[in-house]
Amino acid sequence: MKKIIQQQKQRKKDFIDLDKIDAKELKKIIEIAHKLKKQKDLNSQAKLLAHKNLAMIFEKNSTRTRISFEVAINQLGGHAIILNKNQMQLGKGETIEDTAQVLSRYVDAIMIRSYAHETILNLAKNSTVPVINGLSDFSHPCQILATILTIEEHLGKISGKKIVWLGDQNNVLNSLIQACETFDFELVIASPAEINFSISEIKKAVKNKAKIKLIHDAKKAVKDADVLVTDTWISMGEEAENNDAIKQRKINLLSPYQVNKTLMNLAKKTAIFTHCLPAYRGYEVSKEVLESKQSVVFDEAENRLHIQKAILVWALQ
Repeated sequence: MKKIIQQQKQRKKDFIDLDKIDAKELKKIIEIAHKLKKQKDLNSQAKLLAHKNLAMIFEKNSTRTRISFEVAINQLGGHAIILNKNQMQLGKGETIEDTAQVLSRYVDAIMIRSYAHETILNLAKNSTVPVINGLSDFSHPCQILATILTIEEHLGKISGKKIVWLGDQNNVLNSLIQACETFDFELVIASPAEINFSISEIKKAVKNKAKIKLIHDAKKAVKDADVLVTDTWISMGEEAENNDAIKQRKINLLSPYQVNKTLMNLAKKTAIFTHCLPAYRGYEVSKEVLESKQSVVFDEAENRLHIQKAILVWALQ
């Protein structure tokens, strides 16, 4: 039995951080997503992962991640098991290590949306089935592949494109930084000097020859940009942690980085706007931009479904 478990661990494909997955494999996931989206025959798709079971652990609330993964595994012929932390023994003291070993005996893959990245790493270390990072405080790889899929649908191959991130530094940005070298695009990060959450990831990527710049002038950053990207200024979990005065200071700090019509007009005429949602009109993005023809945020939200399908097929076939 131990030998079998060790062989399973060696074969399994975890999807946790983009910089830990071979470039060819990441590009393969994008290719699979393109093909599955074009394929209208769901009866054929239902044979791909027939009778496979996906456990989905949620420490954080979710709209797009939960629905897209559940619909994805259903359309591929499998089944989803929803597990909220407080409804499991995990929420009552059972270790993540024990949880990993138990779930590995029941299901074919585990998706987890967690507060701490370390939780996902420990789950993967002790699991004999693939573990998928649905979001952590450190990274959000599923979202970035959906963003790349959307950009390629609207602008062609992402290679050589200028992507500009504006505003706060967070888990979504970390995954975008990790994708930069693999997909060969230029990434300009426009963020206040006072914020440095992603500095270590930036330095690591630059050392690996990724085309990344960090500047503090939003107007300079967006010049000739192909894509403008932003995210909420108050991430999930910060709402309760920060008091009103701290939140207001952060909003004031980030206000010059709001994606509005002025910034969009400085980018290329063909530029598009992406956002992982939920979006807060009047804060990180103006209502005018979010609801404009340049905004592809709902195409991007839909593409979470096609990327989740592709990740599941890649991990389980």
